[in-house]
Amino acid sequence: MLAQIQYSQALMNQSSVYFPLVGLLLGALYAGLYTVLGLALNPPVALLLVMSFHLWITGAFHEDGLADSVDALGGGYTLESRLRIMKDSRIGTYGTVALVMALGLKFAVLLDLERIWLGLLFAPCASRLTPLVLMNALRYVTDPEQSKSKPVAQGFSGMRLMAAAGFVLLASLILSPWASGLVLMSLVSVVLIAVVWGRYLRKVIGGYTGDTLGASVVFSELLLLVGLTL
Repeated sequence: MLAQIQYSQALMNQSSVYFPLVGLLLGALYAGLYTVLGLALNPPVALLLVMSFHLWITGAFHEDGLADSVDALGGGYTLESRLRIMKDSRIGTYGTVALVMALGLKFAVLLDLERIWLGLLFAPCASRLTPLVLMNALRYVTDPEQSKSKPVAQGFSGMRLMAAAGFVLLASLILSPWASGLVLMSLVSVVLIAVVWGRYLRKVIGGYTGDTLGASVVFSELLLLVGLTL
């Protein structure tokens, strides 16, 4: 017998605190799949298959946000035009280039890691803390009547942000024996992207949208992975 959970915007909003935990669960799937595939395939092929699995199981959710954000911020010159372009389901030149470069960089950096499994496991967890920081620091600017992100975006509290940050810190401490400085790199990737991307968003659109939150996850993940190669 399946349990039924009543949907409400309040519950949807409260679920955002579990973003890093969801990322860790996904990361465990990616790391496990890479380990299994690595028994029969060479690392580049196994890694490409894992990345393809990631795009399939998540519906390229954050990658779509990246493409839409870059299209809008690169091709729009007013707030209205930028928000309109973000809502457009079609992808333009700016978004295509950003998506190709992000996926290519992710593949290259992961392949350069001494422990590929660690990057696959932890990066999805830590990177999902960044949108929570932005949600706490900025205002939501998309038309709430047309937004899919409205239930998550409204009223994200500092207490839930601290709880999510505590989970990421605990996970990084547990995994730190396999990567020195993992705690510091996690902190740097989240804070730097939140500050730089957040300041830019405040300047060009006055806050954040669901798409820009997705882009922040991609940016944080890439920065953390680059840090792990140093």
